[in-house]
Amino acid sequence: MFHFDRGLKLTSIDLAVDVRRRQPRGFISHAHTDHMARHELAFCTPATAALYQHRYGRRRTHEMPFRQSLQWGEMQLTTYPAGHVFGSAMLLAESDGCRLLYTGDFKLEPSATAEEAELPQADILVMESTFGHPRYRLPPRAQVLEQLIAVVRKAIVEGATPVIYAYVLGKAQEVTKLLSDAGIPVLQHPLVYEISQVYEANGCSLGDYREFTGHAIHGYAVVLPPRGQRAAVLSLPARKVTIAVTGWAMDSETRYRWRVDHAIPLSDHADYGQLLEAVDRVAPREIYCTHGPESFVDRLRDLGHNAQPLGAEIQLRLF
Repeated sequence: MFHFDRGLKLTSIDLAVDVRRRQPRGFISHAHTDHMARHELAFCTPATAALYQHRYGRRRTHEMPFRQSLQWGEMQLTTYPAGHVFGSAMLLAESDGCRLLYTGDFKLEPSATAEEAELPQADILVMESTFGHPRYRLPPRAQVLEQLIAVVRKAIVEGATPVIYAYVLGKAQEVTKLLSDAGIPVLQHPLVYEISQVYEANGCSLGDYREFTGHAIHGYAVVLPPRGQRAAVLSLPARKVTIAVTGWAMDSETRYRWRVDHAIPLSDHADYGQLLEAVDRVAPREIYCTHGPESFVDRLRDLGHNAQPLGAEIQLRLF
């Protein structure tokens, strides 16, 4: 049913899944650049298609709205929300009575901007496992949001500008929506603002925000790409409080690595507990893990699952 050739491929229909090199046909789970390429034909949800074309220019796409099955050769393909970023999708492939679910990046907790994740049952589960270590059990979302809002409000009350570093697609828009809903307007870096306009055009409203051109406004939070990302550098006020929002904030050194005053564990990936919950909900007979520590595979085996890492060791092995 599938094989591994420097990425996951559905064998009988020759469909590359989240492969980062150009393919005749590729499924794109979401519009982060580490999950897509300039394919000759890309299969994805309508929101991902819009974001994909914003990033890579006009390209051929076949849009796959959630829960609307596509029959392609001997396979039936259906997308389900992944809860990662706006438009992100899991892919269910069915053939000869066998069901394979590819999660892509996903999160089971609610999101301010991503559709809530759905996990259909499947025989084979290919799952992202980024936070597959027990230390990445994130605090309750309500507690994290309370911390974020409190830090931002305190900075504003003290006359400083809160500066939040967040990935330009996904996290930046969620942070904008969360702050706006809390009554805090937002200034966005031009790269973030461009993507936010695509969100808005495709039905995801972000609230009270405008483009940041280098002039801070008292009472506004500023959302910027993380340091190190290729983006125009804009001048910031001398009085500022810097904040990183990332699941990696569970590591004590993250605040120093990101060079910020605060690191807050707001994540768009499933944490360790959610990964285990996903396995229980899908109830697969075989599991393949990707983008995570192999110790998570060991943990699944300890729990009685038939699990292994997705990689070169199963290259060209067919199922």
